[in-house]
Amino acid sequence: MKVLFVDAGNYCRSPAAEIVARSIAARAGVSGWQFGSAGLKDKHVGDTADPRSITACAERGYDLSAFRCRQISDADFQIFDLILAMDRDNLSQLESRRPVGAVVTIRLFLGDREVPDPYYGEADGFASMMMQIEQGVRHLLAG
Repeated sequence: MKVLFVDAGNYCRSPAAEIVARSIAARAGVSGWQFGSAGLKDKHVGDTADPRSITACAERGYDLSAFRCRQISDADFQIFDLILAMDRDNLSQLESRRPVGAVVTIRLFLGDREVPDPYYGEADGFASMMMQIEQGVRHLLAG
């Protein structure tokens, strides 16, 4: 199963989701899963993740320091089996960018809930983001 986490810029939420998913799957001995992340915008392409995301991940035992942001491509709609949007706006944009003939499943990461973007919020928004991502990843891997 190949899973792609997507948010606006691949800067806060989706990089954290990617590293959390990789780490939890590895720690649990879950095999056969691959994880990636991408952003809808090109603003941060090549940059590290938001320093606050890096810190929030590190505080929970995840190393996001080597991560580099990237923008989603048409090929992602063919490569991945599941694309998970962090919020409804991301979901809408993904559906509108879906290439003709792409049959990949696209849905919200947390079912019917969003992972709020902590970028403009308070510092505790990153801690809340991490708790939601960890819960969501555990649920995803449990099937």
